[in-house]
Amino acid sequence: MVQEFHKPCIGIIGGGPAGCFCAYQLQNICDVTVFEMTSPLKTLLVTGGGRCNLAHAEYNFKELAKFYPRGEKFLYSIFSKFSTADTLEVFRSIGVETYTQEDNRIFPTTNSAADVRAKLLAAISAVTIKKEKALRVNPLDGKLEVVTVLGSYEFDSVIVATGGHAGYNIAKYLGHNIIEPRPALVGLKTDKIFHSGVVLKNVKTKIGKQVLQDDILFTHNGISGPLAFKISSLMAREKFPYTVTLDITGDVDLQKMFNENPHKTLKNLVGELVPKSFASEICPSGDIKCSQVSAKIREELMKNLRSLELKVLSTAGGGEVVTCGGVDLKEINPKTMESKLVPHLYFCGEVLDIDGFCGGFNLQNCWSTAFVATEGIKHDLHRSTS
Repeated sequence: MVQEFHKPCIGIIGGGPAGCFCAYQLQNICDVTVFEMTSPLKTLLVTGGGRCNLAHAEYNFKELAKFYPRGEKFLYSIFSKFSTADTLEVFRSIGVETYTQEDNRIFPTTNSAADVRAKLLAAISAVTIKKEKALRVNPLDGKLEVVTVLGSYEFDSVIVATGGHAGYNIAKYLGHNIIEPRPALVGLKTDKIFHSGVVLKNVKTKIGKQVLQDDILFTHNGISGPLAFKISSLMAREKFPYTVTLDITGDVDLQKMFNENPHKTLKNLVGELVPKSFASEICPSGDIKCSQVSAKIREELMKNLRSLELKVLSTAGGGEVVTCGGVDLKEINPKTMESKLVPHLYFCGEVLDIDGFCGGFNLQNCWSTAFVATEGIKHDLHRSTS
């Protein structure tokens, strides 16, 4: 009599990027079930402004990890096992070709997040997807039980890949510590309001020992854009209000400009350095001629250009859907992504206390931690059958 072989059963809670990437890696050797209340990979559609910023062209794993305010050291072994190059190879294998922008952000050649979503869903078409909300996970005689609103299911291993917030109750139920979630990569409300819609290029600021440089957008209630998102990420756990200082122009010899353009008005001259609408707002006595600028006016203008102080009052929204906080990394094995508290339970993606800057870093966290989790499961299954 031939003994029937049963594939190991794996449950994945969450059908976002991390969860679906796990399903792709395990589908050929396991019976995979994904629990997702909404449409699978729905969150992928808004990434990269709808173009899907798949990854960032940094191929040194230690340098890549520097782009994560939370999780840098934890990610060393993870990125060494599954890198940016590995990410591109997987997506190439399912029909997603990519290109790299000048800022090192990597996008699909179609510039379509919907296309990436369709390709990845097609690649896991044999995976069972249940539109059920997972309520909790129970340890059960060496296995794990997923309890949903409609029933319960038994698995050899379970991966929690819910993204921010949704998986915290499941983790807490099993004894995990949750680092308090805070919004990251968001716009900021400030005490000073400038002309809405103005963009300044390559503005610098310093947060602690870290010097940041990127574009900034002034809004109706504060600041937004890449530099503001970085500030909000690094300062996510700081109390409001706090002060940031912006260097808008870098080294510029204002006196030399005044001497060479004595008959120009001050605001017209400064309008050669920054957008004219912004120049009008930061120029003291903007209508006077450059030849009439006093030392006091020059110093005030220089301060506005080189060290413009803004008091940040609160977050303003309008950024990426990223959360600072999540499952405490001290309770996760970075070599396997397995819980140190519950055997056969794995975590990956944004449910963990890991978050990166804009530029493909948060998706890379999903791809890499998902891969390591599935390798951990494969090793666990091999060990149990040998």
